Amino acid sequence: EISEEFSLNKPIADLFPHTTVLFADIVGFTAWSSERAPEDVFVLLQTIYHSFDKIAKRRGVFKVETIGDCYVAVTGLPDPQPDHAVRMTKFARECMTKMTEVTKKLEVSLGPDTGDLCLRLGLNSGPVTAGVLQGEKSRFQLFGDTVNTASRMESTGEMNRVHLSKSTADLLIE
Repeated sequence: EISEEFSLNKPIADLFPHTTVLFADIVGFTAWSSERAPEDVFVLLQTIYHSFDKIAKRRGVFKVETIGDCYVAVTGLPDPQPDHAVRMTKFARECMTKMTEVTKKLEVSLGPDTGDLCLRLGLNSGPVTAGVLQGEKSRFQLFGDTVNTASRMESTGEMNRVHLSKSTADLLIE
Protein backbone atom coordinates (compact mmCIF):
# COMPACT_ATOMS: atom_id res chain seq x y z
CA GLU A 1 0.00 0.00 0.00
CA ILE A 2 2.76 2.47 0.93
CA SER A 3 4.93 1.53 -2.05
CA GLU A 4 1.95 2.06 -4.39
CA GLU A 5 1.38 5.54 -3.01
CA PHE A 6 4.99 6.61 -3.53
CA SER A 7 5.50 4.85 -6.84
CA LEU A 8 2.91 7.21 -8.33
CA ASN A 9 5.09 10.20 -7.46
CA LYS A 10 8.47 9.92 -9.16
CA PRO A 11 11.12 11.49 -6.92
CA ILE A 12 12.34 14.95 -7.89
CA ALA A 13 16.03 14.68 -6.95
CA ASP A 14 19.50 14.92 -8.40
CA LEU A 15 23.18 14.91 -7.48
CA PHE A 16 24.87 18.29 -7.80
CA PRO A 17 28.64 17.69 -7.76
CA HIS A 18 29.88 21.28 -7.39
CA THR A 19 28.14 23.33 -4.70
CA THR A 20 28.88 25.48 -1.68
CA VAL A 21 26.53 25.27 1.30
CA LEU A 22 26.12 27.98 3.94
CA PHE A 23 24.72 27.82 7.46
CA ALA A 24 24.29 31.20 9.18
CA ASP A 25 23.20 31.22 12.81
CA ILE A 26 22.17 34.25 14.89
CA VAL A 27 24.42 34.27 17.96
CA GLY A 28 22.54 35.29 21.12
CA PHE A 29 19.12 34.77 19.57
CA THR A 30 17.82 32.17 22.05
CA ALA A 31 18.48 34.37 25.09
CA TRP A 32 17.29 37.50 23.26
CA SER A 33 14.04 35.90 22.07
CA SER A 34 13.21 34.46 25.49
CA GLU A 35 12.80 38.02 26.79
CA ARG A 36 10.69 39.31 23.86
CA ALA A 37 7.08 39.25 22.73
CA PRO A 38 6.45 36.82 19.87
CA GLU A 39 5.69 39.73 17.54
CA ASP A 40 9.14 41.23 18.23
CA VAL A 41 10.83 37.90 17.51
CA PHE A 42 9.08 37.73 14.15
CA VAL A 43 9.86 41.36 13.32
CA LEU A 44 13.55 40.62 13.88
CA LEU A 45 13.62 37.37 11.89
CA GLN A 46 11.50 38.69 9.01
CA THR A 47 13.65 41.82 8.71
CA ILE A 48 16.92 39.89 8.77
CA TYR A 49 15.80 37.09 6.45
CA HIS A 50 14.17 39.49 4.00
CA SER A 51 17.44 41.42 3.72
CA PHE A 52 19.38 38.16 3.22
CA ASP A 53 16.89 37.05 0.57
CA LYS A 54 17.47 40.27 -1.37
CA ILE A 55 21.24 39.74 -1.24
CA ALA A 56 20.78 36.09 -2.29
CA LYS A 57 18.68 37.06 -5.30
CA ARG A 58 21.25 39.63 -6.44
CA ARG A 59 24.21 37.24 -5.98
CA GLY A 60 22.61 34.11 -7.49
CA VAL A 61 22.40 32.25 -4.17
CA PHE A 62 19.62 29.71 -3.63
CA LYS A 63 17.93 29.94 -0.21
CA VAL A 64 17.10 26.44 0.96
CA GLU A 65 15.32 27.17 4.23
CA THR A 66 15.39 28.79 7.61
CA ILE A 67 15.44 26.55 10.64
CA GLY A 68 14.61 28.74 13.61
CA ASP A 69 17.36 31.32 13.68
CA CYS A 70 19.55 29.52 11.13
CA TYR A 71 19.57 30.52 7.45
CA VAL A 72 20.59 27.78 4.99
CA ALA A 73 21.61 28.51 1.39
CA VAL A 74 23.51 26.92 -1.49
CA THR A 75 25.27 27.92 -4.70
CA GLY A 76 25.94 25.66 -7.67
CA LEU A 77 22.37 24.51 -8.09
CA PRO A 78 19.90 24.18 -9.71
CA ASP A 79 22.18 25.51 -12.47
CA PRO A 80 25.95 24.94 -12.30
CA GLN A 81 28.01 27.95 -11.21
CA PRO A 82 31.76 27.56 -11.71
CA ASP A 83 32.31 30.37 -9.16
CA HIS A 84 29.98 28.87 -6.51
CA ALA A 85 32.52 29.18 -3.67
CA VAL A 86 33.34 32.81 -4.52
CA ARG A 87 29.64 33.70 -4.79
CA MET A 88 28.84 32.14 -1.44
CA THR A 89 31.80 33.73 0.32
CA LYS A 90 30.78 37.17 -0.94
CA PHE A 91 27.19 36.47 0.10
CA ALA A 92 28.33 35.43 3.60
CA ARG A 93 30.41 38.58 4.09
CA GLU A 94 27.61 40.81 2.83
CA CYS A 95 25.12 39.11 5.17
CA MET A 96 27.42 39.79 8.14
CA THR A 97 27.56 43.47 7.23
CA LYS A 98 23.79 43.63 6.68
CA MET A 99 23.13 41.87 9.99
CA THR A 100 25.02 44.57 11.89
CA GLU A 101 23.16 47.30 10.00
CA VAL A 102 19.72 45.74 10.56
CA THR A 103 20.19 44.96 14.25
CA LYS A 104 21.50 48.46 14.98
CA LYS A 105 18.43 49.98 13.26
CA LEU A 106 16.08 47.66 15.16
CA GLU A 107 17.57 48.61 18.54
CA VAL A 108 15.18 51.57 18.69
CA SER A 109 12.05 49.42 18.49
CA LEU A 110 13.27 46.07 19.87
CA GLY A 111 15.62 47.14 22.66
CA PRO A 112 19.30 48.03 23.08
CA ASP A 113 20.63 44.47 23.26
CA THR A 114 19.24 43.80 19.77
CA GLY A 115 22.40 45.40 18.40
CA ASP A 116 24.49 42.77 20.20
CA LEU A 117 23.10 39.97 18.01
CA CYS A 118 25.52 38.78 15.35
CA LEU A 119 26.13 35.93 12.92
CA ARG A 120 28.30 32.85 12.96
CA LEU A 121 28.66 31.33 9.48
CA GLY A 122 29.95 28.04 8.12
CA LEU A 123 30.67 27.18 4.49
CA ASN A 124 31.62 23.91 2.84
CA SER A 125 31.97 22.94 -0.81
CA GLY A 126 31.34 19.61 -2.46
CA PRO A 127 28.58 17.38 -3.84
CA VAL A 128 25.03 17.38 -2.50
CA THR A 129 21.94 15.36 -3.21
CA ALA A 130 19.06 17.78 -3.54
CA GLY A 131 15.41 17.55 -4.36
CA VAL A 132 11.84 17.88 -3.23
CA LEU A 133 10.72 15.61 -0.43
CA GLN A 134 7.13 15.02 -1.41
CA GLY A 135 4.31 14.65 1.04
CA GLU A 136 1.71 16.73 2.79
CA LYS A 137 4.21 19.60 3.14
CA SER A 138 6.61 19.07 0.27
CA ARG A 139 9.85 21.01 0.47
CA PHE A 140 13.25 21.31 -1.11
CA GLN A 141 16.02 19.56 0.84
CA LEU A 142 19.79 19.05 0.71
CA PHE A 143 21.55 15.88 1.87
CA GLY A 144 25.09 14.65 2.19
CA ASP A 145 28.40 15.13 3.94
CA THR A 146 28.87 18.56 2.35
CA VAL A 147 25.76 19.78 4.19
CA ASN A 148 26.79 18.16 7.48
CA THR A 149 30.27 19.70 7.33
CA ALA A 150 28.89 23.19 6.57
CA SER A 151 26.65 22.86 9.62
CA ARG A 152 29.60 21.78 11.79
CA MET A 153 31.74 24.64 10.46
CA GLU A 154 29.04 27.04 11.70
CA SER A 155 28.24 25.39 15.03
CA THR A 156 31.88 25.05 16.14
CA GLY A 157 32.97 28.48 14.92
CA GLU A 158 33.36 31.90 16.49
CA MET A 159 30.81 34.70 16.27
CA ASN A 160 31.27 37.43 13.66
CA ARG A 161 33.33 35.07 11.51
CA VAL A 162 32.84 33.21 8.23
CA HIS A 163 34.31 29.74 8.74
CA LEU A 164 35.49 27.96 5.60
CA SER A 165 36.23 24.28 5.19
CA LYS A 166 39.44 23.28 3.43
CA SER A 167 37.46 22.36 0.29
CA THR A 168 35.94 25.85 0.10
CA ALA A 169 39.25 27.56 0.89
CA ASP A 170 40.98 25.54 -1.85
CA LEU A 171 38.39 26.67 -4.40
CA LEU A 172 38.90 30.30 -3.42
CA ILE A 173 42.66 29.97 -3.89
CA GLU A 174 42.30 28.50 -7.41
